[in-house]
Amino acid sequence: MKSGFIAHAALLSLMLSGYALADDCSDPVSDWQPRENLREQVERQYGWSVQRIKVDDGCYELKGLDRKGNVIEANYSPASLRLRTLEIHFRDDGDARDYLGNPLTE
Repeated sequence: MKSGFIAHAALLSLMLSGYALADDCSDPVSDWQPRENLREQVERQYGWSVQRIKVDDGCYELKGLDRKGNVIEANYSPASLRLRTLEIHFRDDGDARDYLGNPLTE
């Protein structure tokens, strides 16, 4: 089972690595949506518990917990509230299946 977890984590890392190479956010401040809109979006859509949203390099940086208690760090475009990067720190019993869609067969 541990090798399956490692494979899932590696695949997730590869899928998200392209986003990590993207430039900083460059949305004009006049187009930014309120942070509260982002908080409501991720709480409703993903069940995340948001601890903090701050501005970093022109992006909204969100830190919190997913519904299973894994630590989430994500960057969003402040105008569109589209996800730009996502980092998940899985607990010891964490599982990447929630983020990969259909689980891979082992």
